[in-house]
Amino acid sequence: MRITAIETSVVALPFTMGGPHPLFAGRPWDRLEILLVRVETEDGLVGWGEAFGHAAIPATKAALDSIVAPLVLGRDARAIETLTRELMHATHLLGRNGPHLYAISGIEIALWDLLGKRAGMPVWALLGGRERASLPAYASLLSYGNDLALVARNTAAARKAGYRHIKLHEVTREAVLAAKQAAPDAALMLDVNCAWTPPAARDMAAALAGDGLAWLEEPVWPPEDAHGLASLRRHGIPLSAGENTAGLFGFKALVEAGAIDIAQPSVTKIGGIGEMLRVVRYCQAQGVEVVPHCPYFGPGFVATLHIAAALCERPLVEVLWLEMAANPFDPWVRARDGQVAVPQGPGLGCDPDPAILARYLAAPPVRIVARQAA
Repeated sequence: MRITAIETSVVALPFTMGGPHPLFAGRPWDRLEILLVRVETEDGLVGWGEAFGHAAIPATKAALDSIVAPLVLGRDARAIETLTRELMHATHLLGRNGPHLYAISGIEIALWDLLGKRAGMPVWALLGGRERASLPAYASLLSYGNDLALVARNTAAARKAGYRHIKLHEVTREAVLAAKQAAPDAALMLDVNCAWTPPAARDMAAALAGDGLAWLEEPVWPPEDAHGLASLRRHGIPLSAGENTAGLFGFKALVEAGAIDIAQPSVTKIGGIGEMLRVVRYCQAQGVEVVPHCPYFGPGFVATLHIAAALCERPLVEVLWLEMAANPFDPWVRARDGQVAVPQGPGLGCDPDPAILARYLAAPPVRIVARQAA
């Protein structure tokens, strides 16, 4: 089935986060922006994908509209593996990580949505998974700038909302201790977003070693320093990383260095569902647990639900701790009592609500159509 049109759009959703909105890329981050990819085929089916994301959206959208989408038009939507490989090869001189790979990820997710719709099967079934009504989730708190009162207040609120696992985005031991006191029966994780060089990271890991963290996420700068990350293993805290890792061979480098206990591939960044499948299978074969990275709000989040339901032995889904005014993919992008429901319909199982989509569009969609044969 030929791909006849690709449409890209950005939805901007107001949100509150239990504290002041931080600055991101020089401006207040008070809107959740989703870069949506809509793929149409000649039989009238529509698939939805999501490409990373956040402050990278203008660059990713430019890569989608100007380079990646024209390469896809007219191709067979069913040949996902072949098409993705050829797209990656065609754009590899433009970077093996970054906007072009994010653009490919968004289209690839939409192709899986189409494949499931055409087969009448949910993506988790296409991946060989068993039916699961819901999955456990963890609350991924945003950064409160080491305001310990806000850390404690939001940790307690997340625990009251039913989350048994809570992740902090802070950079001090004091924040961890404040969260432990606020929710003593919760499992805590700490994500510092590559804050420290290896010597400083080793000192922090030593200080945190007795605090019972479920994992310490991306403690080392730069994230490519696999051996620097591995040097923290001596302190006994499980280490996690992967949201910035480029594909299967990036994860191979982390695993071979002995750097991670938990792999965190990201479906909107890594090349889509197919590359996620390769990474999951490789890590599991090496005895490394996989907990996908998914602080998303649209098809990328929903695709992660299908992947986790089908492939992860102990699934745990990341849900950003914030409150959206609305979302076109409700209710699938929200947790209830620490659980997220898994869609059972064909494909991703949840097309967006057109009224909410139209209400929160940041700009008119860009539509690219295949040329008609002469």
